[in-house]
Amino acid sequence: MNSEPDSTSTPASAGVFATTRWTVVMQAGTDSPESRQALETLCRNYWYPLYAYVRRQGHSPHDAQDLTQSFFARLLEKNYLADVQREKGRFRSFLLASLKHFLANEWDRERAMKRGGGKRLIPLDDDSAESRYKLEPRDDLSADKIYERRWALTLLDQVLSNLRAEFQADGKLKEFEVLKQYLSAGRTSVSYAHAAEKLGMTEGAVKVAVHRLRKRYRELLRAEIAQTVATASEIDAEIRYLFAALSG
Repeated sequence: MNSEPDSTSTPASAGVFATTRWTVVMQAGTDSPESRQALETLCRNYWYPLYAYVRRQGHSPHDAQDLTQSFFARLLEKNYLADVQREKGRFRSFLLASLKHFLANEWDRERAMKRGGGKRLIPLDDDSAESRYKLEPRDDLSADKIYERRWALTLLDQVLSNLRAEFQADGKLKEFEVLKQYLSAGRTSVSYAHAAEKLGMTEGAVKVAVHRLRKRYRELLRAEIAQTVATASEIDAEIRYLFAALSG
């Protein structure tokens, strides 16, 4: 989904924002069960951009899988928050800085361990990791740039998945599958009349449904980004940054 949302959407309230995953991690470090679970959830959602970064650095698929898993084992074992203070505002920046620190200083020691030495790991889909990486454009993007682009696309995929789950819970999965194309940037090649015929709705009802779909998508996008930044005031800047990463 490439259309940038309206940044005038109502921001998360201060009360709700205080309970987002990244703020829980930042407030408690990794010493509490709540903060550890929050960190694991974030890592589980955003492991692929790290894998793409490691692959773009020239590592083989097998080594990239081992590196990514060993990194997560170390991240959950050590309080990396204390080592990357300047990057703590955004989870995206913190995670990449932590990975670079790991690759530069700790991989030689971790090499002897197989996928974290039996520690509890973030589950990676090894098969999909490489099949997804093979679809990456063969361009000259740096490892940092491919990380940023993959982060943005992963986040948008997560938002779309959350939106789909809401429609499914309401028994409107068919409506979602037909209307989701209208979230894309620019005009879709499918007319409202065609969608109305497929859904048994009037064209006017489809237009209203699309408007509501786009509005809910923007809300969920802001909510997902709120999970990865330190304050509500950073949401709009992060949205602009991520869409710039997609167009760059």
